[in-house]
Amino acid sequence: MPFDTIGYEVDGHTATITLNRPEALNALSPHMITELRAAYDEAETDDKVWLLIVTANGRAFCTGADVKAIPGDGKVLNEKPYLSTYEQWEAPQEGTPPFRTMTKPIVVAINGICCGAGLDWVTTGDIIIASDRATFFDPHVSIGLVAGREVVRLARVLPRTVALRMAMMGKHERMSAQRAYELGMITEVVEHDRLLERAREIADTLNSNAPLAVRGTRLAIVKGLDVPMHEAEMLAESFRERVTRTEDALEGPRAFVEKRAPEWQCR
Repeated sequence: MPFDTIGYEVDGHTATITLNRPEALNALSPHMITELRAAYDEAETDDKVWLLIVTANGRAFCTGADVKAIPGDGKVLNEKPYLSTYEQWEAPQEGTPPFRTMTKPIVVAINGICCGAGLDWVTTGDIIIASDRATFFDPHVSIGLVAGREVVRLARVLPRTVALRMAMMGKHERMSAQRAYELGMITEVVEHDRLLERAREIADTLNSNAPLAVRGTRLAIVKGLDVPMHEAEMLAESFRERVTRTEDALEGPRAFVEKRAPEWQCR
């Protein structure tokens, strides 16, 4: 489907979503949020797609909600009537991938400024890489707003004291890509001009593995983080057992014995 504020492209088994409001530093408007949700759904339901890449055009990845579009009453941005849908009763997600319910992994390639709601991709994506020009901060307190889910998620990715510092310093202090890497917030710093190329290399590597096994492994980790260890182990085991019943689970050992590359069918 055509989009106005994002790009959506499928190449092989990889779908790439590109935030494309560079003139607004890819700030999230209500329309952009609606398009992102449609793109996530398109990728999740397309059998050809095994993996998503999310990146952006311009000098910013995403600078959070579009301040110019925030209503005077402070209500959460939404194209639909206020509180008319269930999602509006939940913690606002804005551009966040539906990471709790989707199965397919997301590689996030941060190309520049990443702040506010842009941090949601950092904390909910699966493999996060960044340009050496990327910077990270949370501006909420500097514009009179409480930092909400963004920093709550950050506090589960970063050391508590670092998350608090970022949240309370607001726009007055930025974290470099190298510092983010050292703290484990991202997994790789890439030369700026090679960022998308490297994201595609990572995607190709992931897609060379059994796609259902990758999804089951991802779900075991993501779902397991919300429950005690023993329950997480049992949940992971249930995903393992389900995947053993697939054709790909037979193909992997067969290809190994026959000393050839496996031909995954995603079934």
